Amino acid sequence: MIILGIDPGIAKLGYGVLKKPKTKSGKLKALDYGCIITDPILSPGERLKKINNELNKLIREYKPDVLAVENVYFFKNLKTAMPVSQAKGVILLTAAKKKIPVYEFSPLQIKMTLVGYGRANKKQIQKMVKYLLNLKKTLKSDDEADALGIAICGALKIENKSAGLT
Repeated sequence: MIILGIDPGIAKLGYGVLKKPKTKSGKLKALDYGCIITDPILSPGERLKKINNELNKLIREYKPDVLAVENVYFFKNLKTAMPVSQAKGVILLTAAKKKIPVYEFSPLQIKMTLVGYGRANKKQIQKMVKYLLNLKKTLKSDDEADALGIAICGALKIENKSAGLT
């Protein structure tokens, strides 16, 4: 099973692609991760179009069975709330058009799942993601780490669902 995790953003959208083995004893494997970056010179519509096009490329390449995305309920910066929400709308529409089920996780759920502490910082998230996925290289950005963490949450949700726990 392939899970595409996304940390939504308009300027920088993090993504992580994981492969979940069929057996419970198998380990999650990171297939790809990175960021979709949009140029601030572009109009909001053009930035959203780029996000849509890049997501479609990822979907064509990896054919994810599930998409997992961060569900942001609270914004520290009101200025970023609308653009991030617009990017998330593009993500949800892209998944719906491809008939890919979407799981949404709050930042608290992600931190609790990965670190066991709801106020975990970015370094703790990065460290745990690197450990859980046995990554050799340091992650370049928080957005990549967050996207992989969101994908891990998606994998665990699928596992719990198949075990009848959700």
